[in-house]
Amino acid sequence: MVEVGGYTGRYLEVDLTSGKFQVKETPRAWMRNYVGGTGFAARYLWDHLSPGIDPLGPENVIVFATGPVTGTLGHATGRLAIASKAPLTGIWGESHVGGQLAPEIKYAGYDFIAITGRAEKPVYLWIDDDHVELRDASHLWGRGTRETFKLIWEDIGDESIQSAVIGPAGERLVRFANVIVDFYDAAGRTGMGAVMGSKKLKAIAVRGSKGIKVARFEEFWEVIQRIYEKATTGEWREIANDTIRGYGTPYLIDVMHSIGRLPTKNHWTGLFPEAEKINGDALKAVRISHKSCFTCFLQCKFVHHVDSGKYACTLTGGPEYEALVALGSNVMVSDLGAIIHANELCNDYGMDVISAGKVISWLMECYEKGLITEGDVGGIKPVWGDADLVIDLIHKMAKREGIGDLLAEGALRAARKIGKGTERYVIHVKGLEASAQDGRSHKSIGLAHAVNVRGADHLRGLCTYDELPWAVKYAYERFGEEEAKKMVIDDRLNPTGKGYLTWLTENFYSIVDSMITCKYGAMWPMIYYYDDFAPWLKALTGIEELGDERKLALAGERIYMLRRAFNAREGVGRKEDTLNPRFTEEPMPEGPGKGQVVELEVMLKEYYEYRGLDWETGWPKRHKLVQLGLEDVAEELASMGRLAE
Repeated sequence: MVEVGGYTGRYLEVDLTSGKFQVKETPRAWMRNYVGGTGFAARYLWDHLSPGIDPLGPENVIVFATGPVTGTLGHATGRLAIASKAPLTGIWGESHVGGQLAPEIKYAGYDFIAITGRAEKPVYLWIDDDHVELRDASHLWGRGTRETFKLIWEDIGDESIQSAVIGPAGERLVRFANVIVDFYDAAGRTGMGAVMGSKKLKAIAVRGSKGIKVARFEEFWEVIQRIYEKATTGEWREIANDTIRGYGTPYLIDVMHSIGRLPTKNHWTGLFPEAEKINGDALKAVRISHKSCFTCFLQCKFVHHVDSGKYACTLTGGPEYEALVALGSNVMVSDLGAIIHANELCNDYGMDVISAGKVISWLMECYEKGLITEGDVGGIKPVWGDADLVIDLIHKMAKREGIGDLLAEGALRAARKIGKGTERYVIHVKGLEASAQDGRSHKSIGLAHAVNVRGADHLRGLCTYDELPWAVKYAYERFGEEEAKKMVIDDRLNPTGKGYLTWLTENFYSIVDSMITCKYGAMWPMIYYYDDFAPWLKALTGIEELGDERKLALAGERIYMLRRAFNAREGVGRKEDTLNPRFTEEPMPEGPGKGQVVELEVMLKEYYEYRGLDWETGWPKRHKLVQLGLEDVAEELASMGRLAE
């Protein structure tokens, strides 16, 4: 077993078909080159999946990965990466979640868990340190996520057990089914819950009692103290208290509305006239509790309870900013009680709130434009602002009833089946419905959506220095004047420099997702950077390369490029790095971004140069893969004709 700090030095393979388990040694080279988390998942899936497999077939693999900092002291060390080939998109899929499960996996003695095959009947995986077994889950099948957590506690007789579970949506293979941890925390995007459902895997339950070795404890302790003080004292403490610690992500409703980038009416505009009804202050009125993920210094989670009206007695964690948009402004619903209720339904069914809401907004716009009729959708009338309809469609999608069966396939598949021009109004990239951003009012996020390895999502490349009005000065402090001007960081409506900016951001987030800590603290507020993480990793692991900022940044680039190569192996390249014409052809109709479109090509050319991609095909260039130590990846792509020489 490899003796380094931070890592357990081993991982668990589970074959659901045979019911067999195998513990293997985590390669030392992986630690140095891929760090952990997303990096480990990318390397493992590249090595173990063949192109063209069915994401819902038994041959697919789903990985639950921790990183070296997981379960240790430090900021937000409770994150878990879940990755697989995605049922929604057919390409690279990953989703991250906080809570307490990831540390428990680490304490049980595993850097990651890789699961393949398909069980004959519903099961859940029970891990108690070195004891691993598959237990019958027939009594859990069909249950909501909340009830499932409680029943697992009863089965094992221990309410400290940490679990990841799916709901009925995952069991019914809704392509955007999620995985729920700690009752309210969701690994929401790309359909990881559907992968578990296809394997008849209802849950993973873990209890761990082992410790984590620290290579250089005194040095580690000094670094952790600095990291803690940086977030909890001085300027960053004030910023956090006024934003994420005070309101959570709903703080962003007002900020995004102020810059004209609050997606409304299927991303038609960036202004929602009733934004104040769904913002952070509105949620404060129904807030009942404040919760935190493991060792988080920012503590952005809140629990809300609707105590009156049609949706009285609804209790749920969240909704987060993304849910307030997907189930609120983007479908023109301002009834906060209805949004909270819809959010709770998605959590209990185990269904991604973003995709669920965006499928509904697509349906509403198509109906408004006369492209579909009530007869096409089972007699319902999908009009803007109908909160009851939104809730009804969530039930139908999760149960695959009526029109819900089609919508459960995702907006792009649904549009392709209906036809009649409806595909024009699917706001997606690579089949993933867009998260709550709009590149017309913030150019760099337009590019980040277009090139994202998992589709139209912000968590792999959103830059907040040019997004948030108060954040520009921190770019000058961190990067220096020359670099900040190269990015044109002062002007979010100027596409110049945004290819370089997005490349830098993606590489950094690859490290955040692999060590693995939370974006809140690295993305927004932008408290930490390589100069914080490198000393942390070096003191914890004792691996010198992880303590070198330049080598750490190179590892981030390697991890990102390996996922890009995964998609290239599936045939995804230049033509998929695009946006819906809504963003590139339709000017923003109002607000601070009025008249703006996304000048994608100019940003994409700059980005491709830095990323090492061929302009005509989008395939990786050989010299870039070799530079990153991915020679084997280059050879496989070359054999398929998907490498640029």
